[in-house]
Amino acid sequence: MNDCKCIMNFILTMAEESCCLFSKNFQKHFILIFLLSPILSFAQNKEDEKNKIIEKRVEYLIEDAEESDADYSTIFDQLSYYFDHPLNLNRANLDDLEELGILTSIQINNLLEHIEENGKLMTLEELQTVESFDEELIKLLLPFVKVSTDVNTAQLSFNDLLKNGESQLFIRYVDVLEQKKGFSPSTDSALAASPNSRYIGSEAKLYTRYRFKYGNHLSIGFTAEKDAGEEFFNGTQKNGFDFYSGHFFIKNQGKIKQLGFGDYQAQFGQGLTYWSGAAFGKSADIMLIKRSATGLKPYTSVDESRFLRGGGLALQFGNIEATAFYSYNNEDANISLEDSSSIDGEVLAVTSVQQTGFHRTFNELEDKDAITQQQMGGHLAYKTRKLNLGLTGVHSEINSDFTPTLATYSQFRNNENKQTNLGVDYNWIFKNFNFFGEFSKSLDAGNAFVSGALITLDPKLSLAVLYRDYQRNFQPISSAGIGEGSTNENEKGMYMGFIAKPVKKFTLSAYYDQFIFPWLKFGINAPSKGYQYLAQLTYKLSKKMEMYIRIREKSKQENTAVDLTEGIDYLVFEKQTNYRFNYSYKISESFKIKGRAELVNYDKEESPFETGYVLYQDIVFKPKSNPFSFAFRYGIFDTDSYNSRIYAYENDVLYMFSIPAYYNRGTRTYLTVRYKLVRGIDVWLRYGITYYDNVDVISAGLEEIQGNHKQEIKAQVRFKF
Repeated sequence: MNDCKCIMNFILTMAEESCCLFSKNFQKHFILIFLLSPILSFAQNKEDEKNKIIEKRVEYLIEDAEESDADYSTIFDQLSYYFDHPLNLNRANLDDLEELGILTSIQINNLLEHIEENGKLMTLEELQTVESFDEELIKLLLPFVKVSTDVNTAQLSFNDLLKNGESQLFIRYVDVLEQKKGFSPSTDSALAASPNSRYIGSEAKLYTRYRFKYGNHLSIGFTAEKDAGEEFFNGTQKNGFDFYSGHFFIKNQGKIKQLGFGDYQAQFGQGLTYWSGAAFGKSADIMLIKRSATGLKPYTSVDESRFLRGGGLALQFGNIEATAFYSYNNEDANISLEDSSSIDGEVLAVTSVQQTGFHRTFNELEDKDAITQQQMGGHLAYKTRKLNLGLTGVHSEINSDFTPTLATYSQFRNNENKQTNLGVDYNWIFKNFNFFGEFSKSLDAGNAFVSGALITLDPKLSLAVLYRDYQRNFQPISSAGIGEGSTNENEKGMYMGFIAKPVKKFTLSAYYDQFIFPWLKFGINAPSKGYQYLAQLTYKLSKKMEMYIRIREKSKQENTAVDLTEGIDYLVFEKQTNYRFNYSYKISESFKIKGRAELVNYDKEESPFETGYVLYQDIVFKPKSNPFSFAFRYGIFDTDSYNSRIYAYENDVLYMFSIPAYYNRGTRTYLTVRYKLVRGIDVWLRYGITYYDNVDVISAGLEEIQGNHKQEIKAQVRFKF
């Protein structure tokens, strides 16, 4: 009890400090505390492992994309489900183990082969005898798997649905306490003269989600969201929320492998021909360079552009799997009237497709649901435990002319209202080698190719290699292949990485990726090149303490920042290097502390050299029996500009993700509290404040805040029944 009081007093003291400018003495003291944190022992519980894996996965997603407000609910759903309903390894098939998302294809093959040769597992300890399974991997698996001889119910029945089905309902409220310019008062005459100078809706961001699940066989749910600035049950939103999503999804019922209606996602091969939704990029886990396609799956996020709306069906006939899908969805777009030789004399033409999902001003509302996009396609695969061959085809069409404004760099992109892509993919396991790849072709344009291999030479040494070649005139419809660019076009690259465990308690992971862009890019007026590397050394002192050090560097060419009076911009190298020290330490079964120190150097030729750093300390309290838990952070940061920004993952309310960019100079503090009111009802409250000591205005445009601090609050309740 005394420990709780001490911790709470510490939190209150730190929160009070965050509301004023931090002094140099405090910085020195904070750094000293950070570096002298005690190293003791602890035993991680299952909840810690789940959160740890999810946090790592989300951080891997943002290593290159750096999306601070993306929705990763689908990834959380996957791990959270198996945490609550551990996968029975004695009855798991290839698809189940791939969906788990922890094992590599080689490890999955070795496990299934072991069970086939030696019979069902008697205990989880037997995993130690499976080739390529080491102690660390087994500990990672334990929260999500079990060994049982029970028969899993596979056929749906009404009585089973009532008895064993599970429902969850979420309601969430988010708001920024400071007034943004878009919500500030304005006169009627000023609004009449400039109607887009203010948001038309309220400040609050609202979210609700309901989902019913029966095992891993049935999922029914809906999601609704209103962004800050959008109207709610009035004006242009008479039906309440701005965005609605719903799904009905069945899995593994006889020949039906997957059947979905409503909103869903489709992912095939290595992501070149078709992949809706987010995918992992280059990271310290080199095994994630290989895509693990799940085919069809229900959509539960609130990203308003990365999903399909319609229906899909996957059938299984022995080793043959056939999938077909169709989508008819409204999309936001900029439209204009153009002259035409038709009878009407003019037609609607799309100049660009919008993907923000914001409808806060009259201009944004004009773009809402401006066009209809139809997508249809299929995937035919031959699948065995060691070999997977697939063929994918997809056709996309919008209901108006598509006349984008093409610049020199983008002249090879699609400018028609329809397009078709075809692709073939493969995955082959030969001993300790896993070869994979995909070739994709735009019917009226170029092609793209990716091929790689994961090699397990020993449980202590794994290698990864990948080559990619995306032609400048390849026109992806929806793709997510590994690459440096934001789209799979105009890029060639070679990636090599390894994970080594030279001695007990130490793990070294590293990769080097060299890439070239054979054609121009936005802001780059000539063919360019670059490289990226990462090296991370992880030290597990014991079950109680883990730390790692990392260096990550990216260098690529961009236009010079020097103003030229004539001629075209020449290219210079832009290099960013990040140095990180991270640790986590569990004081007791209830208390855990985590901390990070990260330094960044930003160097663009002929421009000022920039630096920045972030230091933060986390305290996490999660008792097994107490209904109260919390996560607290106090951090300081100082960067020269947005160029030297540093992203950091933050604990948030369930199914919400915060990965803000730390830049300028100031402090960052947040407290996330969870309280279990009664069985089946959980409440989350979150308060965060960012305090700047070198700016008086935060952000710009309608998001502008007059002042040097920004506070946000979140409240969420979950009903589980």
